[in-house]
Amino acid sequence: MKKDTLEKRTRIANDILYYIYTHIDTHIDIEELSYDLHISKYHMHRIFKEAFGKNIYESIKSIRLQKAANLLLTNRYSTISEIASSCGYSSQSSFIKAFKNRFDFSPKEWRNNGYKEYSNKILEESEFALKSTANFTNLEPKIVKMPYLESYYIRNKGYNVNIKQTWQKLQTWILNSDIKNYKQIALLHDNPTITHLNECQYIACIMTDADNDKLPKFKIANGVYAKFDLVGNHGDMLKFIHWVYHEWLIKSGYETTTKPSYAVYKKNNFLSDDDKFELSFYVSVKF
Repeated sequence: MKKDTLEKRTRIANDILYYIYTHIDTHIDIEELSYDLHISKYHMHRIFKEAFGKNIYESIKSIRLQKAANLLLTNRYSTISEIASSCGYSSQSSFIKAFKNRFDFSPKEWRNNGYKEYSNKILEESEFALKSTANFTNLEPKIVKMPYLESYYIRNKGYNVNIKQTWQKLQTWILNSDIKNYKQIALLHDNPTITHLNECQYIACIMTDADNDKLPKFKIANGVYAKFDLVGNHGDMLKFIHWVYHEWLIKSGYETTTKPSYAVYKKNNFLSDDDKFELSFYVSVKF
């Protein structure tokens, strides 16, 4: 495939996914989207599946249900019908069926601590997280407004040890290009508290002013975020993310959005000799 063709297809796939995230609570008109992108629906679906491994409708359903799973916990005074509607479901019964198929619990069971059982099973998928003794009880975030962050990136399928190989590839590019000023950012397209780790879309990003003709580029969403500054070992990170979504967020009074969370590294555990990290973690919030 020619370079300009690959770049164009990558840009289209990213534009589609960004549109889904920002319009998830509305009716997503695939016909209108294909018209705006100046390609046929057939090509749009094919490009998206090549990039992400699943079709557009599967992604829309997955993102809506992830949003619903969070809202059921943070919006305790909203009815299940109201949450279903805010996630794009016109029928409460179809929402309940889809939710139970995805999480093995009904929305009511999820609220009544089903989320803890589901989340703990995912935590058990990581031997490193199970060994973590980190405690985040006294950790408090700053609420900040973040700009768009434009970065080069490599996608990694799975939240597991193969992430290290992805970061090593980016580090090789940095060293070969003699780039001095850059930031390393990890973007979590899927929430690893409610998505099995081998299914998570993890994006390793480099933000730099240097030009690159090999890696694709995209923008991390702007907006209001809760920023957590954190230092720890490799296994602490997944445990921390579970704490953010299933303890801090529930008690905070904030609601998260469908924008992916991300981490800006000062020290990257996937590239450090001692497996330690120092980073700022950003969770999109509204009140």
